[in-house]
Amino acid sequence: MTLVGRPVPHESARGHVTGEALYTDDLLGRLPGLLHAWPVLAPHAHARLVRLDVSAATNEPGVLTVLTGDDVRGEGDTGPTRHDEPLFPAEVMFHRQPVAWALADTLEGARRGAARVVAEYEELPAILTIQDAIAGESFLTPPLRLARGDLGVMTTSALRFEGELSIGGQEHFYLETQSALAWIDETGGVVVQSSTQHPSETQEIVARVLGLARHQVTVECLRMGGAFGGKETQANTWAAIAALGAAKTGRPVRVRLTRALDMSLTGKRHPYLARYVAGFSATGELEAVRLWLWSDGGWSLDLSEPIMWRSLFHCDNAYHLPAVEAIGRVCRTHKTSQTAFRGFGGPQAMVVIEEVMTQAAHRLGLPPHVVRERNFYRESDTTQYGQTVEGADRLRTIWSTLGETSAFERRRAQVDAFNRAHLHVKRGLAITPAKFGISFTAAFYNQGSALVLVYRDGSVQVNHGGTEMGQGLFTKIRQIAADSLGVPAEWIRLMPTRTDKVPNTSATAASAGTDLNGAAVDDACRQIAGRLSAVAAGHLDCDPSAVRFAGGVVSARGRSIPFADLCESAYRERVPLFAQGFYRTPDIHFDPAAGRGRPFHYFAYGAAVSEVEVDGFTGAYRFLRTDILQDVGESISPVIDRGQVEGGFVQGVGWLTLEELLWDDRGRLATGGASTYKLPSWTEVPEVFHVDFLPRAAQPGVISGSKAVGEPPLMLAISVREALRDAVKSFSTGSNSPPVTFDSPATPERIFFAIQEVRLRNRPTTRTPTAPATGLARLNAADRAGFVAALGWVFEGSPWVAERVWSQRPFTSLEALHTSMVSEVARASREEQLQLLCAHPDLGERARAMSDASLDEQAGAGLGGLSPEGHRGLQELNAEYRRKFGFPFLYAVKGSTPDQILEALVRRLPRSGDEEFAEALAQVSRIARFRLEEGV
Repeated sequence: MTLVGRPVPHESARGHVTGEALYTDDLLGRLPGLLHAWPVLAPHAHARLVRLDVSAATNEPGVLTVLTGDDVRGEGDTGPTRHDEPLFPAEVMFHRQPVAWALADTLEGARRGAARVVAEYEELPAILTIQDAIAGESFLTPPLRLARGDLGVMTTSALRFEGELSIGGQEHFYLETQSALAWIDETGGVVVQSSTQHPSETQEIVARVLGLARHQVTVECLRMGGAFGGKETQANTWAAIAALGAAKTGRPVRVRLTRALDMSLTGKRHPYLARYVAGFSATGELEAVRLWLWSDGGWSLDLSEPIMWRSLFHCDNAYHLPAVEAIGRVCRTHKTSQTAFRGFGGPQAMVVIEEVMTQAAHRLGLPPHVVRERNFYRESDTTQYGQTVEGADRLRTIWSTLGETSAFERRRAQVDAFNRAHLHVKRGLAITPAKFGISFTAAFYNQGSALVLVYRDGSVQVNHGGTEMGQGLFTKIRQIAADSLGVPAEWIRLMPTRTDKVPNTSATAASAGTDLNGAAVDDACRQIAGRLSAVAAGHLDCDPSAVRFAGGVVSARGRSIPFADLCESAYRERVPLFAQGFYRTPDIHFDPAAGRGRPFHYFAYGAAVSEVEVDGFTGAYRFLRTDILQDVGESISPVIDRGQVEGGFVQGVGWLTLEELLWDDRGRLATGGASTYKLPSWTEVPEVFHVDFLPRAAQPGVISGSKAVGEPPLMLAISVREALRDAVKSFSTGSNSPPVTFDSPATPERIFFAIQEVRLRNRPTTRTPTAPATGLARLNAADRAGFVAALGWVFEGSPWVAERVWSQRPFTSLEALHTSMVSEVARASREEQLQLLCAHPDLGERARAMSDASLDEQAGAGLGGLSPEGHRGLQELNAEYRRKFGFPFLYAVKGSTPDQILEALVRRLPRSGDEEFAEALAQVSRIARFRLEEGV
C-alpha cells in the first residue's frame, strides 16, 4: 500500500507531546563554558548614539565582555537584501534597538552587565505612522505598479465610489522565541544552531559579519517551535551576535530572546493603508478599479519590497479586473523592520478587494455573494500581470459545492428570521473565496535540493533544504521517500537541516516547502531506485523496467528479494547508494519593469462560509460556524493538511478580529505581551467547524499531484470579517441601510462603533402617519433642517433631494416644487440615482422594514393581502428583476391592483438596462408626486 495520501501522524508528534523533541535552546547542556548574551537597549524610537562606555559592565562579576561595533571582523550589517541593518547602529531607528551586547557566564549576569553600559543619545524626530511617512515622503521603495485596461470606463459606470481602509499588522507569537547557539569547532570553523527558516541565508549573514567564506560556517536547524515567516530573515541577527561572541571569546554563546524582547525587537505583519476608487455596472460587474497601497515597512527594507509585489499580485483575489491600476509603496517608519508573515502581503490586498466587492453590493442593493460570483475568473482569463488563470473552473466548483454542503441559502433565511426576532443581538452570514499563487515570486528561489543516503541494511537517511517548524514538512517528505523507495516509513530517518549537507537552499516559505524539497527528495530516491533496479534485474532474471519496489521487498515476475539484501548486493557490486536530488519549478518569470510575467506555478483555491452572532450593546461576538472547502490537489498527508487549514484559518481570524498592535507616541510597542496583545484561543474556534478538501483534484506537474496548503487557508478568515459586517448591517432600522465599513482588525470596540454609526445614519426621515399636512407657505418659510424634515420622505431614503431644492424657495405651486425635485434627481450622479432607486423596498416585501409611506401605498394596492402563493410568485419575479437590473422593481402603485402590478413587472423584465433605469426614475417621480399631493 502506498504511504502517500494516507492520514499518518506527524513524524515528531510523540516528541512534541512528551517533550523529547529538542529545539535550539534545549542544547545548552551539550556546550560547556557557555556564555549568555543580553542586549543594551536604546530608549528612543529615533536617536543618534553619541557615547558608549562599556568599562563598568566588564567590571561586573561574571561578565566576560561586551560586543560592540569594534568587534566586527567583516561587515557589521545583517540586511538580507539591501545592506541597511547595521548590527551596532550609530543611529537608533526603533525603540529598544540593541546598540551593544553583554556576554556573561549566566543570563542574570549578562542582564546586569548590559544595565551598566553607559549609552548617551541625541533624540531625533520619529515617524511612527503611515500617514506621517506619506506626508514626510519617507519611503523604502519607489512606487511599484501593475496596470491594464482603460480606467476611463469608470466615468460612465452605473456605480462609482471610493473609500479608504486601514489594516493592522500581526505579531507572529511563535511558541519558541528567536534563539541561536554558536561555537568554534576543532578546525576553527563556526557552527551555529539556529531557529531559522533559511539556514543558507543565516550562513551567508554570519559569514559576512565574521569576514569568512561560507564554507567556514555551518548552520543547522534542528526544528522550530513555530515561525510563520518571522524566522525567514529575522533569525539572522541573533545568529550573527552568537557567532560574533563565539569568535571573540572562543566560548559557545547563546542568544535567546524572552517573549518581551522578541515582541519589542522583531518585525510583524505589515500594517497597510489602502485607498480605492471603483466602477461597477448596475448588475454588479466590476468595470474598473484603482488601488493605492501603502505598507509600514519599519526602519529597514527586509522583505518589504517582494511583500508589496505579492500584494499587487493578489489585489484581484478571485476576481477578474478588466481595467485596473494598483500602486504600492513601502513606507519607512521608526519601528521594527516588518517582515514576512503567512500570506506575505497577499492577505492585506485580498481584504481590500473584498471590501470593494461588499461596498458595491450594498450600494447596488445586491447580495454580496452574488456580486462576488459574478466577478469570478473564468477559464482562459488572465490576471493583471498577464498570467493565465489555469484551473479557474475549480473556484466555481468549490463555490457551488460549498453553497450546497453548508446549506447557505437555507441558513441565510434562518439568519434573516433570527434578526427580525431579535432587536439587540444579530447574526451575520458570509461566503468568501480565495485564490492564492504558489511559488516564490523571485524566480531563483524556486529550487530544491536533497541528499539521500541508503545504507547496506536498507535503512535510509534523508537530507533536504527544507526546515521543520511544526507544519509537517518532514512528515510529507518521509512519506514521499518511503513511497519512492518502496520501504516502510520507519526505515526512513529525516536529518536536521544543515548547510554542510545541502548547500544554497531556499527559505522554507511561500508554501512551497513540499513542492520544492519533496520533488528533490523524490528525484534522489528515483536515481537510487534506478540503480537498484539494474542490480535486482540480475538477481530476478528480468528487465530492469519490470522491477517493482513495495513494502520493503523488490519483486518482478513472481520472484522477490528483500530490499536490505538488495542494498547489500549493490554495495558489493560497487553501486553507489546515495544520490543528490534537485528540482526547479518550470516556467517561472516576471518582469517588474513591464509588470508582466508568470510568477506562479499554479493557484490554490478555496472558499469559506462563516456565521457569527453580535451583541449590539457591547460589540462582542461569537463564532458560530465555519464551513471550508479547500483545494489541496491530491493530499500527500490529509491529517497534516487538515491541521494547516484549521490553524491557518484561526490565525487569520486572530489577525482580522482580535490581534491589534499599538504603539504610543514615543514609538514604544504598547501591546508587548500576552496580557495586552489579544491572541485567538478556543473561543475563536467556531463552535461548528467543518473542513473538507476538493475531491479528485490532482494538480499536474507537482509532486504526487498535491497542492500547497500552508498559506492559502489564512485568507478564508475574510469570511468572518464579512459575516461581522453582515451582522452590523442588520442593526439598521430603516429600509435603506447605508454601506458598512470598519478598519481591521474588527475588534469588539470597532464593531460597537460601527453599529452605532449604522443606527445614527439610518434614522428614518419618513413622515409619520400622525404628522399634519404641511402647506407651501410653511415650507417656504422653513429653515433647511425643517424643510428637509418635512420633505425628506418624499424620495424614499434620499433626503438629499429636499436639501438641494431648499435654496430654490419660494415655490408658487405644488407642480413647481415637484419639478424642482425631479430636476435635482435628473442632475444627480448615476451613483446617487442608483442609490435612490435601491432605497425602495421590493413590492410585497414582508421581511424588510419599510417607511410608513411605502407601507400605506402597498397596502392600498392590496399587496399586503396577497396569498402565500401569490407572495412567493411576486418575490420570485422581484428577485429575477433585481438580478438583471441591480435595483428593485419600481411602480407607482396608487390606484393599481395586484394583477396590474404583476402584469407591469412581467412586461418590463425583457427591457434593456438603460431603458429600465430611465423607467424606474420616471416611476420614482410619479411616486413622489403622489406623496406631495398627500403631504403638502
